[in-house]
Formats: sequence, structure tokens, C-alpha cells
Amino acid sequence: MAEGHRIDGVARPYDPAQLPPKDVIGAEGFFALDLRVGRVLDVEPFPEARQPAWKLTVDFGPLVGTLRTSAKITNYAADDLVGRQVVGAVNLGRKRIAGFASEFLVLGGLEPDGTVRLLEVDGDLAPGSVVA
Repeated sequence: MAEGHRIDGVARPYDPAQLPPKDVIGAEGFFALDLRVGRVLDVEPFPEARQPAWKLTVDFGPLVGTLRTSAKITNYAADDLVGRQVVGAVNLGRKRIAGFASEFLVLGGLEPDGTVRLLEVDGDLAPGSVVA
């Protein structure tokens, strides 16, 4: 998700017709990201967050382990998220969000209004599988 993205149905800040491509960073910039497949183990409310969000606990396999994140994906019911595979950037470091240590970034596409649609994994990959 974009850093500090917002949901705005009027301005539609993520309308693809209004967003020019970002600067070229080269393959080394992309390959520096550790993108992994994980399975959502738990979803908790996050009432302390400024915007509606869930706290996710995700299993990224034996070497990466279980990580937690905050995600503005309340358009998904908690029950629909538990057991789902997600894609996460796991080497961005920790970020404090309303006193909560967010340890990875869950990835999704943004609708024009900023609503997140999680990336889906084709098939059933083992937690910790590398995204290429």
C-alpha cells in the first residue's frame, strides 16, 4: 500500500488515468525488496488507529517467522482474512502506528478512491515462498 494512502471517494486520488509512472529505480531497487507469501493467522480490531484498520498476524514460514502489521483493509471482514494468503514486503523495518509495531507491509492494488484490494496468490504456496 502507498505510504499514508487515504480513501477519498470524491477526489479519487488513485485514479490510474491521473497517476503518471514513478521514476525508474532499476532492477536492483526491486530486488532489494524481500517479498514473501504469508498466511493470515489472526485479525484484530485496531481502534487506536486514526483511520479504520485491522491488526494482522501473518505466518511467513520458518525462516521469516510470524509478523504483525496494521492494514487499512477493513473493506474485508476479519473472517474472510483469516486463512487467506497475502503478499508482504518483509524487510522494510518496523514502523510504530498508534503504539503498535507494524513489521511488514501487506500489498494490494488501490482502487481510484484508495480502497485496497489485496494481491492474490495463484495456488497454495508454502508460507515464506519468495515472490518473483
